[in-house]
Amino acid sequence: MGYLSDIEIAQQCEMKHILEIASIAGIDSKYVEQYGNYKAKIDLSLLKESNRKEGKLVLVTAITPTPAGEGKTTTTIGLSDGLKRLGKNVVVALREPSLGPVFGVKGGAAGGGYAQVVPMEDINLHFTGDFHAIGAANNLLAAMLDNHIQQGNALGIDVRKVTWKRCVDMNDRQLRFVVDGLGGKPNGTPREDGFDITVASEIMAVFCLATSITDLKEKLSKIVVAYTYDDKPVTAGQLGAVGAMTALLKDALKPNLVQTLEGTPAIVHGGPFANIAHGCNSVIATKTAMKLGDYAITEAGFGADLGAEKFLDIKCRMAGLTPSAVVVVATIRALKMHGGLAKTELSNENLEALEKGIPNLLRHVSNIKNVYKLPCVVAVNRFPTDTDKEVEFIISKCKELGVNVCLSTVWAEGGKGGEELAKEVVRLCEEEKGDFTFSYSDEMSLEEKIEAVVTKVYGGKGVSFAPAAKNQLKRLTELGFGSYPVCIAKTQYSFSDDPTKLGAPEDFTVTVRNVKISAGAGFVVVLTGDIMTMPGLPKKPAAESIDVDENGKISGLF
Repeated sequence: MGYLSDIEIAQQCEMKHILEIASIAGIDSKYVEQYGNYKAKIDLSLLKESNRKEGKLVLVTAITPTPAGEGKTTTTIGLSDGLKRLGKNVVVALREPSLGPVFGVKGGAAGGGYAQVVPMEDINLHFTGDFHAIGAANNLLAAMLDNHIQQGNALGIDVRKVTWKRCVDMNDRQLRFVVDGLGGKPNGTPREDGFDITVASEIMAVFCLATSITDLKEKLSKIVVAYTYDDKPVTAGQLGAVGAMTALLKDALKPNLVQTLEGTPAIVHGGPFANIAHGCNSVIATKTAMKLGDYAITEAGFGADLGAEKFLDIKCRMAGLTPSAVVVVATIRALKMHGGLAKTELSNENLEALEKGIPNLLRHVSNIKNVYKLPCVVAVNRFPTDTDKEVEFIISKCKELGVNVCLSTVWAEGGKGGEELAKEVVRLCEEEKGDFTFSYSDEMSLEEKIEAVVTKVYGGKGVSFAPAAKNQLKRLTELGFGSYPVCIAKTQYSFSDDPTKLGAPEDFTVTVRNVKISAGAGFVVVLTGDIMTMPGLPKKPAAESIDVDENGKISGLF
């Protein structure tokens, strides 16, 4: 049978007017700023003025991703629609997609099949301009930094120690390393420079962790952009850039309201990468969803070793959040890849490969239950190519191993296919009390925090610090950043820092190459493996398949 593409399904949906969605979410129209008929921003005063009790927070995470896909966003949306079908008051909170993956290899981040947020074309393209505002604020700071150097350099900035990069929301490897300021004295100071993708900018991390405009300003002022000749940090506050940066970000900071295909209110806001930054939507979006819904469903990027670890160890720590339950999404296709099958062989039934891949799922589940001490359910996200035998095998195997499991068919059936999962999530929230614990404490040294994540969460035997990283850690501790949480940047394709080690590898050592401070965001970024903050486009970019007809209707966007 021929399946409709995601965009065809989304375009067939009759969307409700955004004021109707606001009304379903219990938002008074005075807090709604419309962007056309189907998108709106929610005024920040709603959070301050609402005296409604916060709802329960449910985190959706996943097994280690493979090119076969797991469908975290699809499951998050389908679960929300499933809860709505059960008569629950639910709001979903998601990240905004970056244009890099949209035009590159991964595709959009608005869900898939019959579990999507709409209008999907808008959400995946410019949406309400938030990412443009973040890029503009990032680049304003870069321009003011270089201008300060040009106009006499009163702060004594060493141009060899400028750490702030410019950014653009596009996969463009050509911009990773550039030399700029050429052309003689009137045109700046020649120096090595580079671009990050906007979602890897520290402004994105700050934006997603800020709780108000005042908090945003405070965080922006602490951003370290360079070091002086005597190795003292130079901040955005010292450059006098904070007021203007905040002016660019003030509207972007308001969370965006949209809807699922089934009319469930959805807040889509912010989007840091999960293998580079902390990988979850804004604190403001999560808190707004909890203020509006009895259940707030949110997701964290990539596998639970990346997105969930950062959601729990960084975001929950900083924002004072405690999740009530966690859903770990798994697909039979991805587990078969972890069991050694090539992507081309995934459509064939193979119980042996499936069994070999299960340890990957078990480690993620064990982390949620035993490291973070939270109630957990596995959602087996069914693909059309999965055979009944494979589905029965994985469910019976999970039950045999004492793993709580539900089948999810939300891609094909929308909320109806998420009802069983929704019932289990309600049960976990109502009946099972977690004892939420971080994987490390604030008091531990930066080295101990990194070791805790590597040994407890990744399952490695230890950490090897490159000499440069050792020096950086020592220096950051001297500068007073030792109590900060760590944001470990590593490959999403393995528990280890080697993307070829699938399944649940053991006895591996993670090598820390480099460490840098995100003083505004309030965490220390730890770089392992070959993590790049500016991706490149693949041989055949998704952009080649995207088109628009004369009526403005977009096609080929997944």
